Amino acid sequence: MRVVKTAEERKNEILDVAEELFAEKGFDNASTNDIINRIGIARGTLYHHFTSKEEILDAIVERMTGKAVLDAGRIIGKKEVPILNRLTGAIRALNIDSDFGNMMLEQLHKPQNALLHQKMQENLLKNVVPLFAGLIEEGIKEGIFDTKYPAEAAEMIMIYSNTAFDELADLKPAEKEMKGRAFIYHTERILGAKKGSLEAAIMEFFAQ
Repeated sequence: MRVVKTAEERKNEILDVAEELFAEKGFDNASTNDIINRIGIARGTLYHHFTSKEEILDAIVERMTGKAVLDAGRIIGKKEVPILNRLTGAIRALNIDSDFGNMMLEQLHKPQNALLHQKMQENLLKNVVPLFAGLIEEGIKEGIFDTKYPAEAAEMIMIYSNTAFDELADLKPAEKEMKGRAFIYHTERILGAKKGSLEAAIMEFFAQ
């Protein structure tokens, strides 16, 4: 008996299988034919939902980063929580790698998946920088931060955190600690924050 799936179910099935294939083969080496054959659908069904392999990649990126962005937004929006707690909580929520399976995480950092990784980072920057800029502006009003450029500060911290957190799995404990302390040192200076104010929450993350 043929199973009839809703448009949303079929779309997610395509994304699930494409994600598997991109992880196994890399984006450049996986084809739409591979996706079609693994699912067992007609080519027209695939192109009803996505016009190209690149569009599938964009949808995967959006799905992967969407939850992290929502989580960070919720944390930033909790006005009853102190600003520094919201800042460090949001940074930790954006560690999207922690939500992936081991295979996907390993494959994500391979050269053949550089495009996927790059798109994920770009998507996070586009959606998160405005959230962080607003939080920094709150901190400026309360005298916690001291910077004339909140949006640029948010962008710098996001780019830095992407780099700092990206390679943690490959580092030794002492290297993790050094990277964590360097991240805190520079982030506090970018924000004009009190020395040591970010240490407790952020060092906990680097110690994991």
